[in-house]
Order: sequence, then structure tokens, then C-alpha cells
Amino acid sequence: MIIINSKEVGFSYDNEQEVIKNITFTAMNDEFVSIIGPSGCGKSTFLRIAAGLIKSSRGGVFYKEKKVEKPSREISFVFQDFALLPWLTNIENVKIGYSMLKITEQEKNKHAAELLKSFGLEGFEYTYPNMLSGGMKQRVGIARALASEPEVLLMDEPFSALDELTANTLRYDVLEQLKNKKRSVKSVIMVTHNVEEAVELSDKIVVLSGKPSKVLSIEEINMKRPRSRRDPIFLDTVDKIYKILSTPQ
Repeated sequence: MIIINSKEVGFSYDNEQEVIKNITFTAMNDEFVSIIGPSGCGKSTFLRIAAGLIKSSRGGVFYKEKKVEKPSREISFVFQDFALLPWLTNIENVKIGYSMLKITEQEKNKHAAELLKSFGLEGFEYTYPNMLSGGMKQRVGIARALASEPEVLLMDEPFSALDELTANTLRYDVLEQLKNKKRSVKSVIMVTHNVEEAVELSDKIVVLSGKPSKVLSIEEINMKRPRSRRDPIFLDTVDKIYKILSTPQ
């Protein structure tokens, strides 16, 4: 089943500078899709279009055949820079995710505490984000994104601000959370500049050209999980994507 369908998406700024020329792909049920491309090619801009935060100039992103034109509960966003509100406690930050659900304050507190516990943050509910490490802040950010019980999770370079050891641990935690059948998430679309990360996590990788971006290739990744970065198939896949990115267009 197609959850997200990006149809010939294009985007230009008001000065008519074209950033995205044509991005077309689908994200299926239970599929983790990564979007990768050169810096400045419009990856994050596309993700904001998919979230309904900005409008495309041409084409559109469709959630279950309905064009995404504004933010909704069904599509949630994880930001690169955590985007936590520093004047709120961690549990209060997570509770923001419940704002679109018709549940009581008591239920919000209970569910938010359970989410934080599932990400290893029990005991940090009533501290503030400035008391957390980068990895812990991103765990709060992901918990907040899951709070609205979305079917689509959009992630904008969620691990790039973390050291590699912390990023590796959080990648594993994210995959474990998404495999949890109690979670509502059906599809994940992640923007990344890290080819190895994309191959490790994804079922499908959408490779974009430089600006104005278009789809150069869609690579299906059929390796079993967990994936070893030393596996010859893994290394061959990484090399293939690097070659696509480095070939002059």
C-alpha cells in the first residue's frame, strides 16, 4: 500500500530561483525511505513540503491519495537541531505532540512518561532540555514526534548533530521503536547526507542530483537487518550510491 506519493514535486523561491525540479517516488507501508543528495539540493525543503509546512510550486506530495497542504496529526517531523522548547520540561515538550489528540491532561502525562521511558529517559521527565546530552535531546524530539500517533515520520538529518557513537546507538533505538507493532508509524522518510547511514537504515534510497534537484536513481536495499558496515554487499551498495552522486550530470 502506498502511504506517501511524491508526484513531480518542484519548488522555486519568489525570485524564481529553482531549487527542486522534479522529485517523484513512493513510500510504501512498512518502508523506510532515505533521501540523499548534494548539499543545497533541496532535501530539507522537500521534507517541509511533505510535512505541509511550505507549498510546492509544482506537483505535490500525497498522503493516501490526499494532497498534503497543511500540517496534520498523521505526518510528524523530527528536526535536525532537536527544536525543543528550553522553558518547558522534557515531559512538557513531549506533551506538545498530544495537542491534536482529544485526551485528558492526566492521559497526556501518562503517555508522555511512557514514551520517555521507552527511549531510556525515565527519571528525566521533569528536568529541562539543557540538562541533557545531544543524544538524549534527540530522543525527546523523536518521542514528541511519535506522541501524535502519526502514520508517517519525517526526519531531517536526525543524527547529524551527534557524535558517531551516540548516533549509532540512536539509529538502533529508532529502528527498534519503529519495529514495535504498538507504534502507529507506517512509513519513515529521512533526509541524510550520510550514505552509510542511508544504506544501514533504509529499504529504499532516493538519490537526488544537485540544484535544481531531480531523482537520479531509486535504489532498493534488500539486505537483512541488522546490517554490518563490513558486509561486502553493504560496501558495494555504498560505492554504487557514491558513484551515482559523483557522476557529472
